[in-house]
Amino acid sequence: MPRILVAECRQEVSSFNPYLSGYGDFGIRRGAELIDYHRTVRNEIAGALTVFDAVADVEITPAYSAFFISSGGTLAKAAWERIAAEFLDAIRTAPPVDGVYFCLHGAMASVEELDPEGWLLAETRKILGSEIPIVISLDLHGILTDRMVEHSDAIVAYHTYPHVDFFETGERAARLLLKIVAGEVQPVTAKVAIPALVRGDELITATGCFGACIRMAQAAETGPRGLSAGMFIGNPFTDVPALQTYSFVVTDNDAELATREALLIAAKFWENHAVMRVPLVSLNEMARLASAHAKGTMALVDAADATSSGASGDSNAILRKLMETGYTGRTLLPIVDAAAVKVACAAGIGAPIKTTIGGTRDPGRFQPLNITATVRLISDGRFRSESFGDEWLAGPTVVLEANNFTIVASSNPVHLHDRSFYFAHGQNPQNFDAVVVKSPHCQQHMYADWCTKMIPVDAPGSSSANLPYLGHRRCPRPIFPLDANVEFVPEAKIFRRR
Repeated sequence: MPRILVAECRQEVSSFNPYLSGYGDFGIRRGAELIDYHRTVRNEIAGALTVFDAVADVEITPAYSAFFISSGGTLAKAAWERIAAEFLDAIRTAPPVDGVYFCLHGAMASVEELDPEGWLLAETRKILGSEIPIVISLDLHGILTDRMVEHSDAIVAYHTYPHVDFFETGERAARLLLKIVAGEVQPVTAKVAIPALVRGDELITATGCFGACIRMAQAAETGPRGLSAGMFIGNPFTDVPALQTYSFVVTDNDAELATREALLIAAKFWENHAVMRVPLVSLNEMARLASAHAKGTMALVDAADATSSGASGDSNAILRKLMETGYTGRTLLPIVDAAAVKVACAAGIGAPIKTTIGGTRDPGRFQPLNITATVRLISDGRFRSESFGDEWLAGPTVVLEANNFTIVASSNPVHLHDRSFYFAHGQNPQNFDAVVVKSPHCQQHMYADWCTKMIPVDAPGSSSANLPYLGHRRCPRPIFPLDANVEFVPEAKIFRRR
């Protein structure tokens, strides 16, 4: 009876967010609790469990899960050391296993360790030895370091953006792991580094040119001798030494095939990399467009403060500009501000308050904005994701009404790549003239299918699509679009454990 160990460590950070993440920002689950929770959602581990469950003689050994409630700033040193110690202790105390499935992200970083996932894999190898197969799943916004590939037998990545294949990615990873454990395949991986950091609508896999690369990867994965394939476009805000774009192909003991396919995918990506940028609109132009907008709901896309990309969530830049320019349309927006929430909770529902809003986590970019508002709702901020059912914890949360502006203010950042934060607090974006969307892309039905206008705003923030604004210091240079006339010299690097 093969025994499979399952563990998880996931966070996506922005190195440009000055607010360090802490241990308390993670949901920690151990043993059976890990399994019980993931059977209630549709994420990677849930998908893997369905595969393992379908094989009668597989025994699951749940070890440890550290899952960041949202994304955030770089992980503080003490927090990383505690999570790493707990993770490895769970591996160390587990019974002997025949295979390992790790659910990781790929864009995590701590103050001192800039490749946490690779480090955990290397340390796991010291505990389990070199013969136990390890398969990892990663977000396509991960950064595929050599150390990750060296210490895993195979990698599996999302094939969709916006991400809708969490569950399917886990299924693919589990099926591949069982093949390796059974001795049916011998994985070899080819990885190609591409000097580009990209953003924009062309990355939407269903409609953008990036989708052609993913379809090539899917064909390689499902073709003869194919085991896994994909692309990592990285999180441009995780400024680490390995940050760039990567294609990869895993085959069954065929390095030549893996190399050829990975190079073809990379070449296709490079053909179109120059259009993978966002045509941003200035705050002043946004205000002009807002005042001229006559009908329907206008989405003001503030991807620069996207908490799902690691931003601080406390940007009030759009609110400030709309207030300054006298915009009168009914507007809905999210802001992280624990101090304002505390004031509102003390006042109570229906009470008028005077407070400041925003600028509490990233004060170098945002200054607190004075508002007078009425408290309309108070909650504990605990709710389930609209998309996949994950539990999100925003901490104490309030709805404030400041004239024509409805502000949903939370104590902690949560993912905003769907509408669940708004829905959970009684707000339907379709009932407003304007809605601030703090995510670069959501599934089409969330906003794009019904909003009459989508305006990508060039606001300040630690996840700005205006990448040269951020000031990268660690990633390889030259790199597009931070440098001019960047050349791509295709070269595949081969990894093989057996």
